[in-house]
Amino acid sequence: MEPIVILGSGLAGYTVAREFRKLEPAAPLVIVSRDEASFYSKPMLSNALAAGKTPEQLAGTSAAQMADQLRATILAGREIEVLDTDRRTLHFGAGTLRYDRLVLALGADPIAVPLAGDAAAEVLRVNDLADYARFRAALEGRTRVVILGAGLIGCEFANDLAAKGFQVRVVDPAPQPLGRLLPTPAGEHMRAALAAIGVQWHLGTTVAAVNRAPSGLRCALADGTELEADVVLSAIGLRPRVALAQRAGLEVARGIVTDRLLQTSASGVYALGDCAEVEGHVLPYVLPLMQAARALAKTLAGQPTPVAYPAMPVVVKTPASPAVVCPPAAIPGAWRLAQDPAGVEGLFEDAAGRLAGFALVGAACAKKHALVKTMPAVLR
Repeated sequence: MEPIVILGSGLAGYTVAREFRKLEPAAPLVIVSRDEASFYSKPMLSNALAAGKTPEQLAGTSAAQMADQLRATILAGREIEVLDTDRRTLHFGAGTLRYDRLVLALGADPIAVPLAGDAAAEVLRVNDLADYARFRAALEGRTRVVILGAGLIGCEFANDLAAKGFQVRVVDPAPQPLGRLLPTPAGEHMRAALAAIGVQWHLGTTVAAVNRAPSGLRCALADGTELEADVVLSAIGLRPRVALAQRAGLEVARGIVTDRLLQTSASGVYALGDCAEVEGHVLPYVLPLMQAARALAKTLAGQPTPVAYPAMPVVVKTPASPAVVCPPAAIPGAWRLAQDPAGVEGLFEDAAGRLAGFALVGAACAKKHALVKTMPAVLR
């Protein structure tokens, strides 16, 4: 009997494996990872510094320990080059691996914008534990950090670094931080709160070039400003990792296209997490991933279970200005706002006046649980 194979040892891959083992204690299971396959929580990378967590402390469970816990074979450091869905075979280097069913939990890659300058290659990105270890090493003995991107990850890193005493400057083309998630007053509250702990904002512009300078690095902005830095971190978003699926002929749009059973266009091949597009939804957050993993585990165990997405708030880990968002769908509607110095409450109402999303910043976060109960499901 061929095994179920999971490609990816991130939160998506390991959660599917854990949930599947609860239902099928003995079925053959193989997990293939492009890295060392230790288990850690990727969302913790953007606030580990202030929490005093080293890369070694974040990697709390080794691949060998995970293999023992899951009663699985874990193949670490293997890059799958070819997926043959007709023969149900994976090819890597000189090896091959057959599967009964395959789970693509491939994650996403950081978006890299083209930058000019002789130090463009020194811009760092943090997308996994190895990246974070390089970032932490680069910070040793340094004080000045420029962050490209004022989205969720950029703001979390800005808060984390500023809380540890770093001089932080954030550059983003939008007029406010978290522009895709927060209405303007909520974004302004976030901007002011992070500014109060030392974060400097350069909004409405971009970094055009990064060059070496006598004191470290120099970022040339499109508006003519120049920023001195020791470390430059790019945090401008992620793109679903779909190249392997494309080469195999699977249907791909913004992510690897699946139905509600998380079945791709190829028989016996499933996808979830940051790489997947589930009935048009790309939701690169923890709660959708957990819902998908539980449903898929049941399907793999012989109990076909469509994934259901309830209202799933996104928590932004910025202690200087806590934020919780249930992003509204792209539908006609408007924000209804209430604000005071302590926080901002934004309720997004559709054309019929029904609640379709919310954004809470500061003290308004206390209303999260009450609002979640009134929100419609994303997928029932």
